[in-house]
Amino acid sequence: MTITDAVYGPIEITEPIILELIDCPALQRLKGIDQGGYTIPYQPNGRKFSRFEHSVGVYWLLKKFGAPLEEQVAGLIHDVSHSAFSHCIDYVLAEGDGKQQNHQDNVFNKVVKQSTIPAILKKYNLDLSYILNDFYFPLKEQPLPDLCADRLDYSLRTAICYEYINFTEAQEILNSLEIYDNHWLFTDWRLAQKYAEIFLELNTKYYAGLWGALMHQTVGDYLRHALKQKYITEADLYTTDDEVLAKVAAFHNQDKKLLSLFKRMNNQVTYKNDPNDYETRIYLKSRIIDPLCRINNNIKKLSEIIPDWKSVVETELKPKTYYLKFTT
Repeated sequence: MTITDAVYGPIEITEPIILELIDCPALQRLKGIDQGGYTIPYQPNGRKFSRFEHSVGVYWLLKKFGAPLEEQVAGLIHDVSHSAFSHCIDYVLAEGDGKQQNHQDNVFNKVVKQSTIPAILKKYNLDLSYILNDFYFPLKEQPLPDLCADRLDYSLRTAICYEYINFTEAQEILNSLEIYDNHWLFTDWRLAQKYAEIFLELNTKYYAGLWGALMHQTVGDYLRHALKQKYITEADLYTTDDEVLAKVAAFHNQDKKLLSLFKRMNNQVTYKNDPNDYETRIYLKSRIIDPLCRINNNIKKLSEIIPDWKSVVETELKPKTYYLKFTT
């Protein structure tokens, strides 16, 4: 299988277990899940990418840098528990937490076990409990603000999609990466700084910005109302974005509130963000990185090379709060 990827270019996948996992329903469903949630109404260029593209990208990045097959598999399947509209689910279900946006992590093991993935792993003599334990996969996943394959892929993919960098610049960043003691690090701290500053801008404008607050709040309101009125069920949320939208849209003409909420989530209603006059307070998870760098045969965090970056990291790791009020 050959895939032309936005971040890595043409990639050739030949490993039988990877091919079989890619073709399984749990992975194929991710083609219909917007990585950012419901991004089109807010994007200047009208572009988006799917959880499937990101999942394959994480797998390929791990393979490219020599991670073992088990870690490549874990990277490939790491997002199969995402609902339609990705992290918007944290603003729909009662157990969601906007400060952490961790619903998909909480249900991951259950979703995987209910899929065809365990049978595929068994066929290739891989242990399910091992694959489900991130302790064994430090290249795939690390806590913020450290680098990991997941964080690297989605940030580079977002930066290309929203035209912060081009393909050549992405390759420059990737070529400056290496693995040391199961950690990602940059061989050029100036490229690390460039990448970290791009990541900060993405977080400020998209991941934890006002744009993100509007999207998560309005999609959450729309889907919660649809669930309350029984237009959809929680099971429907584990189909695709388009399937959920089509099912709820059938009720627009008979439910004025639903139609009003739909206009909100499509950025067709004016709003303000004012802590002194608001209807809804919303919290967003905030993301930032402090990558390791090799400098003069020493390994240091970027914040040790650029002291001002330490305060940026401390500030950006705190969840962001917005106070929203809509005209209708």
